[in-house]
Amino acid sequence: MNHLAPNAGNVQLYSPAAAPAIFDGDLSSTTALSSTYSPVTLSQPLTDGFARRLTYLRLSITDFCNFRCEYCLPDGYQGKPPQNELSVTEIATLIRGFAQVGTKKVRITGGEPSIRRDVVDIIKTIKNTEGIETVAMTSNGYKLGKHLAAWQAAGLNQINISMDSFDAATFHKMTGFDMLPQLLADMDTLLATTDIKLKINSILMAETAFENLMNAIDYVKDRAVTYRFIEFMQTSDNSDLFFAQHAQSDIITNYLIKHGWQTHVRGSNDGPAIEYSHPDYKGRIGMIAPYAAHFCDSCNRLRVSSQGKVHLCLFDQGNYDIRQHLEQDDVAGLVNILHSFMPIKPEHHHLHESNSGMMNNLSMIGG
Repeated sequence: MNHLAPNAGNVQLYSPAAAPAIFDGDLSSTTALSSTYSPVTLSQPLTDGFARRLTYLRLSITDFCNFRCEYCLPDGYQGKPPQNELSVTEIATLIRGFAQVGTKKVRITGGEPSIRRDVVDIIKTIKNTEGIETVAMTSNGYKLGKHLAAWQAAGLNQINISMDSFDAATFHKMTGFDMLPQLLADMDTLLATTDIKLKINSILMAETAFENLMNAIDYVKDRAVTYRFIEFMQTSDNSDLFFAQHAQSDIITNYLIKHGWQTHVRGSNDGPAIEYSHPDYKGRIGMIAPYAAHFCDSCNRLRVSSQGKVHLCLFDQGNYDIRQHLEQDDVAGLVNILHSFMPIKPEHHHLHESNSGMMNNLSMIGG
């Protein structure tokens, strides 16, 4: 089966000559993968073995986070941030390679990406890469107001703020930071003074689900904001809390549909959320339901860690080191190896089997 469809271009790629059904080599190396491919001379967008076009890159620039969210890092980040995170120069090579194979949207994630002092340079670098249409970031909003003007000037198009409660005491308990009033004020400043598109993310917890939904509906009444619930995902570090607090997504979606909210079709470069709108409300409510049937059918994403490793799925069993290509400014080599991953990108995750792969906690690669 050849996954390389003809398209204009002159970058040498690899097409699968005899790709194994299951790759069981060293997941920390790409050597074994490359050796199973024969060179061709056609370039085209990344398309995996299930005919899914991959146009969306989630790039973690650090796994360090200053928050202590109970579902992710309840004891805080352990140790010190690594000193060998991808440099701006390496990121420039990475983005040029991904743009070459059809990536249109890049989301900067963490940990907490604003911790990096060069995050503005990273935004500019991505924004100025030919072929990239959207630069987004996911953040906990720490000192959001301080960063807004610089992020806007650098070209940030979208930001997702993690905010799990509209109640200040609950927010403090969940994150370790007593800063909800300031965060809410900073988000209103963002809406009033920038054209950055704002979405708010909340983990769906049984204890707070209904209260959060009522507050979110009030919040989006007069704000062009999407408040999104994310179904609580089990990892090896949060099993006790997961079984105590996991709630099904339909407790939110059933309420919305019953009260006149309607779904919107996802764009080709959008993430996995289903968004609901109502004619009487300026904003939207969204749902990300990884436990829903067929959730992975429309996957359009690859992930790269702050150490330069490709994750083919958020909950995969291993990763693939591409850093040598980034260090050597080797865009052609990067493009080759990205195409060689396509036959082994998995069809779906295994969360239903309580298997989160190597993802101990979501700060490892930004969810």
